[in-house]
Amino acid sequence: MQDTSSSKESLQGWGLLILLALIWGSSFILIKRGLLVYSPGEVGGLRILAAAVVLLPFSLPKLKNLSLKDWKNLFVIGLVGSFFPAFLFAKAQTQLNSSLTGVLNALTPMFVIIMGAIFFKARITQRNAIGLMIAFIGVTLLILVKPGSNLMDLGDINSYAFYVLLATICYGLNLNLIKYFLVNIKPLDITSISLALVLPFAAGYLLMGTDFSFKLIHAEGGLRAAGFIVLLGVMGTAIALILFNKIVKVTTPVFASSVTYLIPIVAIMWGIFDGERILFGHYVGMAAIVFGVWLGNRKR
Repeated sequence: MQDTSSSKESLQGWGLLILLALIWGSSFILIKRGLLVYSPGEVGGLRILAAAVVLLPFSLPKLKNLSLKDWKNLFVIGLVGSFFPAFLFAKAQTQLNSSLTGVLNALTPMFVIIMGAIFFKARITQRNAIGLMIAFIGVTLLILVKPGSNLMDLGDINSYAFYVLLATICYGLNLNLIKYFLVNIKPLDITSISLALVLPFAAGYLLMGTDFSFKLIHAEGGLRAAGFIVLLGVMGTAIALILFNKIVKVTTPVFASSVTYLIPIVAIMWGIFDGERILFGHYVGMAAIVFGVWLGNRKR
């Protein structure tokens, strides 16, 4: 009976993992669709607004029970874990293929290690270091190989890749902050409350600092593009978080983290389907990143 139960949990875990990879891997094509009408700032602001509003039923009842220290920590996590990355990814994809962005996002586990070593005195093992070097080579290739050329031109740097790197650094710092300062708060509460705390800034910027309202009504395809961004916020943040927590519950955190290696596959498939040009150098770089991240995070 126990083996049957374990088998069901394993099957459920794999099903949820694939679904989560499809959701997160599709985030980058949704950003691309939103950018057809809206600016990077408008995409980022609406994404945060949609995600925060959907999670308000979870966050509002918890706010009154927080200490001042938790409020401060959760606000910082809202900024580095959600707010800033939403804008950075949108800015990057104005000049970077959605498929390449999805692969660069796979660097998050490596920046968890780096940020932990820099700010929290976590140890970097020899395997971590080798994985970092391999992933760095992959990143270098993606930065140097641009869609407009067949050869790698060392003087032709796609600087927009650095926006994604900065976003993954934010993610790496965010996960360390959660690990060291918020062990007493549930993951769902962390995300929902942190989003609620940055919601006023996202809404204020979107409605008073941009032309979003005008574009929504008057721009051709405005409603459709906004729908893609709302879907991004709701599915890519709110629903994905619930799925991730469920995977951890029915399997293990290590198994759940393997979604990192499936997201680039989904992002690449969407990119190819959408007609994005991916050069040989890109494939080499993407393979190096995924292998480096896998090696650096592999358990003995």
